[in-house]
Amino acid sequence: MRHLALVLAAALCIGSAAQAQTTDPQVMAPITKFMDTFNKGDVAGAASTHAAGGDVVIVDEVPPFVWRGPGAFQGWAGDLAKYDKEHGITDEHVAIGAATRTEVGGDTAYVIVPATYTFKQGGAAMRAAAQMTFALKKEPSGWLIQGWTWTGGKAKKGAPAK
Repeated sequence: MRHLALVLAAALCIGSAAQAQTTDPQVMAPITKFMDTFNKGDVAGAASTHAAGGDVVIVDEVPPFVWRGPGAFQGWAGDLAKYDKEHGITDEHVAIGAATRTEVGGDTAYVIVPATYTFKQGGAAMRAAAQMTFALKKEPSGWLIQGWTWTGGKAKKGAPAK
C-alpha cells in the first residue's frame, strides 16, 4: 500500500509540473499587456496588442459571439460594454495564469492560459473559470494577437479575486 501511495504521489508531481510551461516572455508580452490594459479599462492599450490587419478573430461568450476583421477588437469591446451595461455588470477583472501550452512555429504562436473572470452583477460578486487560447503573429514591431477565444462555464456567485 505504501508503494502505491508513493507511485501516486510521484504521478501527481509529474502531472503538476507538466501543467505549466515555460513560455518565451516576448510571446507572452502582448497577452499580459492585453489583460493588464483591459483590467485598467484602457481600450486603446488593449487594442494595441492586436494585429492591425484584417485577420483578427475573437470568439467570446457575449453576443454576437464572433468578431472578425480589422475592427474585430473595437467591435468586441463595444459589444461587451453594451452587454455589461444591459446586465448590470461592473468591476470586471480577468486574471490569467502561466501558459499550459505554447507552440511556436517561425513567426506564429499558439498559447493557452487559464483565466478567471471576476465581476459584480447587480452588486453580487461573480466568478467564472475558463481558459483563453491565443493565436499570435510576429510582426516587425514584435508579437501581436491575431485571435483569441474564451472557453469556460457560466459564472457563479463567489468572492472576486484580489
